[in-house]
Amino acid sequence: MARSAFVTGAAMGMGMLMARKLSQRGWRVFAGVLPGSDTAELTTACDLTVIEQNVTDEPQVQAGAQQVSQALAGSGLDLLINNAGIADIASGPVEGVSIEEAKRLFDVNVFGQTRVIKAFLPMLHQSRQSPRIINFASGAVRVPMPCSAMYNMSKYAVEGLTNTLRYELAKFGIQVTSIEPGAVMTNMTRDPINSTARIWERATPAIRERYEAKLRPITDALGRLLLTANSPDAVTDEVLKLVDTPKLKPRYMVGKEVRMLPLMQALLTESAFERLIAKQFNI
Repeated sequence: MARSAFVTGAAMGMGMLMARKLSQRGWRVFAGVLPGSDTAELTTACDLTVIEQNVTDEPQVQAGAQQVSQALAGSGLDLLINNAGIADIASGPVEGVSIEEAKRLFDVNVFGQTRVIKAFLPMLHQSRQSPRIINFASGAVRVPMPCSAMYNMSKYAVEGLTNTLRYELAKFGIQVTSIEPGAVMTNMTRDPINSTARIWERATPAIRERYEAKLRPITDALGRLLLTANSPDAVTDEVLKLVDTPKLKPRYMVGKEVRMLPLMQALLTESAFERLIAKQFNI
């Protein structure tokens, strides 16, 4: 029997690539997309089922899970990939962050993942084919850059969710892991120079006066760094290797600029590692 997978955030970027690649490898794929999304590229030459749902909308998440459950007819779900997420809101120095935007970011990145996991776990419990959950965190949990505190916090929360689920679900045979990708060339990062500039365009005059001269060189450097981001094909290929890995680790660093970070953090004290990163970004 073909293995089954549900992928969130599948209308574009890495979500779309993972859904398409799994389908092309013979998986039965259910692709979660925002209602009204253009799915022409997603469904071209692919046999997959599009499920419209906004991960911030509880009834839509439940309805999507019901659609998948009915289609599987009790055979269980083998893989859940929590890829949906946002980044380009609630940015800037903490003093100037909009709490409403921060709540919206958390609703997608943290509570959205949690809603989906809660709704789809009954199907994962029914699986007899090494069920697993792959949650997308970020390499930002290793190097939390200035002016992105809310995003960084949301990805730390994803890691906390993953770590807890690993204990809760171990005796049921459901494996859980987090992905900590480096920067990836997707729609989210396709215009990094202007994206980082918008941090300051959206700031209030008082915040710009206090912080811009000190912190803009750092955010500009980050924008230039994103110009050399990882290929989404390479990143998704690495992630999909995990569907056949017998024993999943708690987390995986994916991408050229983050792969060595765990070793560096193991060899250096926390303060020494912090000084190294600070020096790199002239902090």
